[in-house]
Amino acid sequence: MTATIEVTGHEQREAWAQKVLPPVEEVRPGLWSIPVPMPNSPLRYVLIYALALPDGLALIDTGWNTDESWRTLVDGIHATGHDVSDVKHVSVTHLHPDHFGLVPRLLEHADPVIAMHQFDARHLHHHTEDEIDRQMAQSHRELEQLGCPTDVPDKGIRSFSRLPDGRTMDVELDNGQPLNLPGWNVRALWTPGHTAGHLCFVDEDAGVIFTGDHLLPRISPNISTNPFQESNPLADYLVSLANTEHLPDLEALPSHEYRFRGLSDRVTALLGHHEERLDEITAAVAADPESTAWEITRSVTWSRPFSELSVDLSRMAARETNAHLVVLHQRGVLTPTEGVPTRWSVTPKDSTTAADRSAR
Repeated sequence: MTATIEVTGHEQREAWAQKVLPPVEEVRPGLWSIPVPMPNSPLRYVLIYALALPDGLALIDTGWNTDESWRTLVDGIHATGHDVSDVKHVSVTHLHPDHFGLVPRLLEHADPVIAMHQFDARHLHHHTEDEIDRQMAQSHRELEQLGCPTDVPDKGIRSFSRLPDGRTMDVELDNGQPLNLPGWNVRALWTPGHTAGHLCFVDEDAGVIFTGDHLLPRISPNISTNPFQESNPLADYLVSLANTEHLPDLEALPSHEYRFRGLSDRVTALLGHHEERLDEITAAVAADPESTAWEITRSVTWSRPFSELSVDLSRMAARETNAHLVVLHQRGVLTPTEGVPTRWSVTPKDSTTAADRSAR
């Protein structure tokens, strides 16, 4: 999965190698990267971007909701010559807690316009405890379908920050929609896959693309089936990658790791990675027919031994495996059983899918 890329964030890469927080950097005149820590996460930090406006500051993402993260974001904003109260606009790449998490706390100190894609924004309104319990029950049923152990409750849904009660998303962005930030030419680029409403932000005048988690220089983002996703997130991601491949060679400003150039090569590498993963999963099912997604997850390779993964990471791995299984079913390579849990086998060569038959 190694891409032929040019690293441009040299201090960021050095910090990544040393497992320390990189510095605040002015990437372009009036454009800063602000690293915000992610406690107890292998990702270590999320890169927030601040853009100077005539009357204040615009942010892309905010960071994880902890006291340490908040203090670091505030200090980073001060390093740009601004105060938190100067934040006039926040564009959110996607709903995950390391990107949206500090929005509610920011709203206690400023009154910015908040912008996000509608497919993610729909999950972030204020929820009652009963609604959250129903979401957790749905997640539990999905994990049972995958064959995952469910003796430890999945509490991840509770980690999602929500908009304050009565507050709605100010702007729900569409693909290609300009952010209308004075002095900038930033537009939204819808790149579903990591989440249903994931957005990149492109400013060709500045020569940059804020890639969120869609394109990272070293790792592939988690693409999973989950209650917040559409039915086939990996297929969405592969299409999004292909669309990204045709952009000009902008400097990529990702949410994690470090800045780089070489979008086309990175996209090619990621497309190749997922095809290899699909082949590996197919081979695992062929070797052990009637396997559940959980059993398949345990039999394929990960960046570290599966036995070393935490409960939460092992669930994410199973959901990621299931996203690949959905694509393989769509392609007619694998066939699922009915019932709970779902079991998978290689589709006999003389079989055709309903889609194949209807196309004839």
